[in-house]
Amino acid sequence: MATKKVIAICQSGGEFVTNKDGSLSYNGGEAYAIDVDQQTQLSDFKVEVAEMFNCSTDTMSIKYFLPGNKKTLITISKDKDLKRMVKFLGDSDTVDIFIMTEEAVPRNQSIMPARFRLVPGCSELQCGHQGLCSHHFSDESPEFLARWSSRTTVSEAVVPAVAPEDAVVDMAHAIDKVDMDMANYTHSDNVAIISNDEKHQKAAQQWENTITGVDQRFNSFNEFREALHKYSIAHGFAYKYKKNDSHRVTVKCKSQGCPWRIYASRLSTTQLICIKKMHSTHTCEGAIVKAGYRATRGWVGTIIKEKLKVSPNYKPKDIADDIKREYGIQLNYSQAWRAKEIAREQLQGSYKEAYSQLPFFCEKIKETNPGSFATFETKEDSSFHRLFISFHATISGFQQGCRALLFLDSTPLNSKYQGMLLTATAADGDDGVFPVAFAVVDAETEENWSWFLVELKSAVSTARPITFIADFQKGLKKSLTEIFDNGFHGYCLHYLTEKLNKDLKGQFSHEARRFMINDFYAAAYASRLEIFQRCTENIKGISPEAFNWVIQSEADHWSNAFFGGARYNHMTSNFGQLFYNWVSEANDLPITQMVDVLRGKIMELIYSRRMDSSQWITKLTPSKEEKLQKDTSTARSLQVLLSHGSTFEVRGESIDIVDIDHWDCSCKEWQLSGLPCCHAIAVFDWIGRSPYDYCSRYFTVESYRLAYAESIQPVPNVDRPVKMESAAQAGIIVTPPPTKRPPGRPKMKQAGSIETIKRQLQCSKCKGLGHNKKTCKDF
Repeated sequence: MATKKVIAICQSGGEFVTNKDGSLSYNGGEAYAIDVDQQTQLSDFKVEVAEMFNCSTDTMSIKYFLPGNKKTLITISKDKDLKRMVKFLGDSDTVDIFIMTEEAVPRNQSIMPARFRLVPGCSELQCGHQGLCSHHFSDESPEFLARWSSRTTVSEAVVPAVAPEDAVVDMAHAIDKVDMDMANYTHSDNVAIISNDEKHQKAAQQWENTITGVDQRFNSFNEFREALHKYSIAHGFAYKYKKNDSHRVTVKCKSQGCPWRIYASRLSTTQLICIKKMHSTHTCEGAIVKAGYRATRGWVGTIIKEKLKVSPNYKPKDIADDIKREYGIQLNYSQAWRAKEIAREQLQGSYKEAYSQLPFFCEKIKETNPGSFATFETKEDSSFHRLFISFHATISGFQQGCRALLFLDSTPLNSKYQGMLLTATAADGDDGVFPVAFAVVDAETEENWSWFLVELKSAVSTARPITFIADFQKGLKKSLTEIFDNGFHGYCLHYLTEKLNKDLKGQFSHEARRFMINDFYAAAYASRLEIFQRCTENIKGISPEAFNWVIQSEADHWSNAFFGGARYNHMTSNFGQLFYNWVSEANDLPITQMVDVLRGKIMELIYSRRMDSSQWITKLTPSKEEKLQKDTSTARSLQVLLSHGSTFEVRGESIDIVDIDHWDCSCKEWQLSGLPCCHAIAVFDWIGRSPYDYCSRYFTVESYRLAYAESIQPVPNVDRPVKMESAAQAGIIVTPPPTKRPPGRPKMKQAGSIETIKRQLQCSKCKGLGHNKKTCKDF
């Protein structure tokens, strides 16, 4: 018989509302569907739920309603509970499951379920609450324990021991009664319970005088409400709004019969808010009240905002620890994380607003940096599609001082709306990263790469044939051929290795695969045909299939022995490690701020390298000068013979032919690196010429300084909303893309890493791959 499956509709982030008949309904939040059957393990179920809602399995509480009973929630705490739920459902195909995070219980507060609390006004002789009050059972009676364990509700967290007289504090009302009742004002934040432990006195010391009394003035009602919130935390009482509008605010203590109240309204003929009346005496035990009180994530966000500005990597766990230590407030991880998001938005601005500012932002870039390219496109529904940025300083630097060599790569963005960053970086004369252009796109597609290359060609506009080091997939091979018809496309060796490992997966042992990859790299770096053939023959000895793969992989795009462009021995496209590090620091910012952070980093890079190069006294850049001197030392042991005209024979460990008129040596190192090899240097020394006259001009200090001659100017008003003619009035509207960050930890791209060769499982008995001796079928 097939195992019955049930679709569990998992819901989280909302709140329970009590209906007139006492039943509970769940409003708001997010929902996901998961298949559950009798074989499902609770631990596996929790892990899947945690990934969906970005929460911890340790603090997760899972509950559901019995069929036909919307008043009682059943807790799932072990595998049997999960199987029992599937059995209870009968013929039902779906079940609503509610995911909540359990809050810490305040010290010295009862953890008795709400149905066993004493109902105000209830007497033992005339109790009409169906035996649910505490006087019906002793705390350790079997009846008490049985009723508690079988009728767990959402009130498990903690509810106030003191309740208003007009309400019965039972399980169905637990969530409602822990919140502040506010007229015209509703908190949607998660609730955190705090205790009045004597060791947590910092809040009282800071905030006990935020409300001083009659005639105290505030700049706005929001400022008054914030002061009142802090005052209530410092003095340990809960309150509710009787009036709360744009003209007046009346607040009273939440405890029934307590005379504390305060009234504030606008001061005549001014915009100031003034406290007109205040009764400051509590009769509800004031600061020693045992009821919990709220600490909203918005309030926590305000508290941590300044620290987050100083420490952007402030972790949610550290936030929760600091709030507990300083204010006595217990937060779970998700509450601290959401508070951090609110604080970040307060500091950085809204993601949505940043997209609406793109038209203005692009115009400002072109206005402050004339000659720069800043263009964007939207889809038919006005949602963001892609943004291209290239500054005049980097365009000029590439044209004047850098080799015609560009590295194309991409890196994921982990902001709220995801996306990808496409980059084009060059190498300066000292082999430093030189950012030329970048684009933010909604996804890495063939269409977006083609658009990026068209914009790049417009920006660099050079007649020099450009050599590109890039992946050959995602449409790049086709786009580069069509858009840069006189250029060269060198395949990235990193992506080629990934494809080789993927296509030949599982066919080789770990050692065989390692040798094969090493031979493949040697074939790529081989400068002469005979070396390339020797390396490929080594691969053929390991696997004819791998040899055929290498031969069919267009070696003229990746091997030095056949490649027609000038790649200067750069074999991978992830050259711009420095640039990718900048991106990882800024990719969770709103789009305009992220771009401006990258602009600032490039601006600082140009300035610092310009200053550094002003101190150089050599003709070549430091790294190239060092290489030339090293080859000069080697050249002293070589013998030079004149062959004919400008052609010379150089003898050492091998015999090489040097043609100084064509800047050519049979070892091919001169052509590949742009610097004279040791054989050419030996000839120059023999005929009395300077090797500096035969170095690529892009390696000179003069060209290096030309690359960094121009400066990038700041772009004002990026970090705050801009008051200008709205984009809607100008006919340009940009909204965020429809994609959003999925639940779970973002996957980070390991820029610059080489494919790891994972060891294959090998049987010690039959020597076969893919299994071990315990699962071997041959023995």
